[in-house]
This record gives sequence, structure tokens and C-alpha cells, in this order.
Amino acid sequence: MSKNITIALSKGRIFKETLPLLEAAGITPKDDPEKSRKLILDTNQDDVKLVIIRATDVPTYVQYGAADIGVAGKDVLMEHGGDGLYELVDLHIAKCKLMTAGMVDYKPHGGRLRVATKFVNVARQYFAEQGQQVEVIKLYGSMELGPIVGLSDLIVDVVDTGNTLKANGLKPMDHIADVSSRLIVNKASLKVKHDRIQQMVEQMKKAVNK
Repeated sequence: MSKNITIALSKGRIFKETLPLLEAAGITPKDDPEKSRKLILDTNQDDVKLVIIRATDVPTYVQYGAADIGVAGKDVLMEHGGDGLYELVDLHIAKCKLMTAGMVDYKPHGGRLRVATKFVNVARQYFAEQGQQVEVIKLYGSMELGPIVGLSDLIVDVVDTGNTLKANGLKPMDHIADVSSRLIVNKASLKVKHDRIQQMVEQMKKAVNK
């Protein structure tokens, strides 16, 4: 195993909000991921690289050791499960809620619910805990369309301001979990590169707690 450290990040809000925490650990990327076409970014530290991937892929890269460290939302981690990685720090960034939502005039019915979501495992577990039988329909985008076109009764999705739901005639309903981004690490990497990773983690922790 190489002694280099690879950190998996996704573009957008998580990347922007992680940057100051990386800077606190003395790490700055040499390229702006929003402008660069590179998928692996060099940093000011020769032994640290950033790999830019889809948010949902971050836990997979960390689990299999393709990245040593990653930053992923709690929603993504709940859906993925915890195999092969440790969740080390709640970074308190990219906060939102994981909720059910339906049309404003939604009325519960006694039958089997159809639920559209990309969080298939989370939705199944949540409704099972409620004692509610559901058919889960996997979608990759525009969950709000599900109830509008009659594809589903409800959706399970992340809600930030709720403005998108409101604009489409939907309302947030049941709260499933509070979501924020977490620092995760590959189990084997933590053993082999313990000192280097621990140093970075402690510096980022201090920045979070400021």
C-alpha cells in the first residue's frame, strides 16, 4: 500500500464547505475542480491527492481502498452501510434533513404505498419500522415528479429549504434523519497510515470545533 494519501470528494457544496477544513490541515488543491477537467487533483502537499467523484460513490471508493479518506453525507452513508470504513468526524457541513414528502393534498390510504427515492435501503428500513408495507421505486433525479405524475404516493429525499417541494405542490412530511457530511476513512488505511491520517483528522476536528 502506497504511503500517499488519497481523499475522495464530490463537487459542489460538499467540496466548497470542506476546503476550509482541508486548509486547516495544511492542504490546498492546485486546481479548481469546478474549472479543471482533471479527476485527480494535486495539492500543495506532494503525498496528498484529491479524487473528484460522484457523492454516492465516495463510500465505495473508501470501502475498497481506492481512497484512504472521504467526505460523504450521512444520507449517502446510511444508504451505503458501513462495511470497510470508519465514520470518524461529523464535519457539521452541508446540513439538511432526510424526509418523506407528498402532494400538499396527500391523504393516507390503507393500501400498499409506492415510494420513489434514490435511498432505497433507507426507505425500506424506515417504512418497515413504521409497520407500513411499501413498494420502493428507484429514481436517480427529480424525485418530486413521482407524486405529480402518479408514479408514487410519496418520496424520500433530502430537504434543505423545502422551496423545491413547495414550488412543485409538495410538502415535507415525516423526518427520517438529520444529515451532515462526515469524514470517513478506510479501515486498512487507518492501520497502515495511522500517524499521517490521525494528524490530518485532528487538525480538521479542531477547525470544526472552532
